[in-house]
Amino acid sequence: MYRKAKLDNGIRVVYEAMPYVHSVALGIWVRTGSRDETEKNHGISHFIEHLLFKGTAKRTAKQIAEEIEAVGGVLNAFTTKEYTCFYARVLAEHLDLAIDILSDMLFNSLFTEEDIEREKNVILEEIRMYEDSPDELVHDLFAQTIWPGHPLGRAILGTYTSVAGLQREDILNYYQKQYNASNLVLAVAGKIEENEVLDKLATAFGQRRLPGEVSIHVPPVERAAVNNAVKDTEQVQICLGTPGLSQEDSQAYTMQVLNSILGGGVSSRLFQDIREEKGLAYAIYSYHTSYSDTGLFTIYAGTSPANCREVISSILNQIRLLKTNGITERELQRTKDQIRGNLLLGMENVSQRMSRLGKTELCFNRVITAEEVIENIKRVKVEDVKLLAEQLYKGENFALATLGPQKEEIDLDALLADAGL
Repeated sequence: MYRKAKLDNGIRVVYEAMPYVHSVALGIWVRTGSRDETEKNHGISHFIEHLLFKGTAKRTAKQIAEEIEAVGGVLNAFTTKEYTCFYARVLAEHLDLAIDILSDMLFNSLFTEEDIEREKNVILEEIRMYEDSPDELVHDLFAQTIWPGHPLGRAILGTYTSVAGLQREDILNYYQKQYNASNLVLAVAGKIEENEVLDKLATAFGQRRLPGEVSIHVPPVERAAVNNAVKDTEQVQICLGTPGLSQEDSQAYTMQVLNSILGGGVSSRLFQDIREEKGLAYAIYSYHTSYSDTGLFTIYAGTSPANCREVISSILNQIRLLKTNGITERELQRTKDQIRGNLLLGMENVSQRMSRLGKTELCFNRVITAEEVIENIKRVKVEDVKLLAEQLYKGENFALATLGPQKEEIDLDALLADAGL
């Protein structure tokens, strides 16, 4: 069972002992991401994530990397639209080292002008690499289509102009504002001594005052639109979807079931119909992304230009069947078993268990365990899934983004009408 505490400076701590493993995962979860940025400082959250690896008063960037790798550990980070995470996984005997390195990075990073200018070039190359990956780029294009002008509709990496324009003063001001005690959660899972780990974290993280502001988010306004971007590629990348559910929505567990049945795996309806039966695409799947006050349901497919309309029509037809006929009890039970199995298998991994502790405490102000999720999934009924499908899949809710060589814009309204949506 996990335990929770709060350090003297207000940082929350969630930790769980797993005595049957040999490793431990430690994560610093920060409630800040690209959603908290302006158009001018777009990409600054991701930039700061990079800079925390570039050296402190105690360690160079090379030493940060070498000290973890020397003991066989892993040190990494990632930025999303609403939070950032820095994490390490090491053998239990090296937990003190992981705590020392992560706290050093968090509190003592130098943010030198030289590092900032060098890292700008690194991130600009990352943006170029991303733009050479159309199967990833189309997802940002879709968010931009459905949430135009809103931070949730912008890419996490930033743009060439916004990243190049970032100054040291901008970075320090943003860091000091966002990296505050109210926005920080420490999560630990693995082979730990529960009576000792809190003292170690308090010594390393609890001695410094971290005043700052909690960001206030303005919900986006959805737009049902079509965005046809032309790019010289072999395939057309497709994202089709609707507004989804926020993190606190009471239908969140029904959404997990619906998504799994429609496009959540190789046994899903979309995969079986479009890939296995019709051979129209290699990659076809759906996913649902929840934010604090909104969500997005997305279906992705990659196909040849000649098959683009047929793929979209086939997707819409599967949506109509789900909306009209619902699902069977057999499908529902199989999906519940699948979700349960995935969750419980994941909980044997210290990194995934740490992530669940940190992410749910940060986003929900409480820990949501795998067991709680399973109990809520068990309560989902056939009629719940049909009701949610009817709510989401109205013709006026759909937006479409395509990226590829085709120049003619797709008439989504006509395809929706043909599908009976």
